[in-house]
Amino acid sequence: MGEAFIPVGALGEGFAPEADILEPTEDLSGTRFALDLDGPRSLEIGDGVASWDGRTDVPVRVTSVRSGVYLVDGVVDETSTTFVLDTDAGLVTLVEGELPGPEVRAESAYTRVQRGDDPTGVTARIVHGAIGGSSAARHAPTDALVGLRNRYTYSPNEVYEHIYLTPDRYTWHCLQGVEQGLADTDRCHHIGIRDGLTLFVWREKIVPTLGLILIDLDGMRTDGKLFGNDGFDTTSLVNFPVGARAEILNRTTHPAASGPEQA
Repeated sequence: MGEAFIPVGALGEGFAPEADILEPTEDLSGTRFALDLDGPRSLEIGDGVASWDGRTDVPVRVTSVRSGVYLVDGVVDETSTTFVLDTDAGLVTLVEGELPGPEVRAESAYTRVQRGDDPTGVTARIVHGAIGGSSAARHAPTDALVGLRNRYTYSPNEVYEHIYLTPDRYTWHCLQGVEQGLADTDRCHHIGIRDGLTLFVWREKIVPTLGLILIDLDGMRTDGKLFGNDGFDTTSLVNFPVGARAEILNRTTHPAASGPEQA
């Protein structure tokens, strides 16, 4: 342990012992979904594999943090691909993420912001749609988490806190574990899935990382994954599950901003 940034592969090794992750579910095995996601698409789920967009038998992890809501996650062609399915509401959100290449990751955040880019080179494409195309409703951004300071216990050895500052910025801080003492503020995305259930996606800038979790404040637990490189390189990928018990430490509210006082 120490205040040194580590590659995502080493983080995965730290998270693994006694990890509080959900067991995969077979609820969707043998199911084919017709999806409306920027046009008609299909998703077919088997036993530990899924097929979509001409890719067949991609290894996936299928979990359910709340009844009727499923996370289908895998990696294909170096792209992190996650479907969040609400089979009760007939809604779906797709998140596709990619890590930066050598030239982009060699740039400083200062260089990137000078030209108007995000400080991070990690990208995330988020698309909302419907199952069967029968619903006009869609998942949408939410600010339900903004103002919360939560503690997440991933295992007996790994504990973090998140401070949700705005709809697109949050701070993480490792209280205990292989990143103990480290903290940063990164780009994020909040998507409302159901009441009390938020899809939270973040993109780290120092060590290129895509994180994705479902935060269930009814059940007070999370389920998701981290995607990055095994070492400080661009040649090896890791995509490992994470899950935690959640605690709300406090909620901060700010008075509405007002203009300068008039003389």
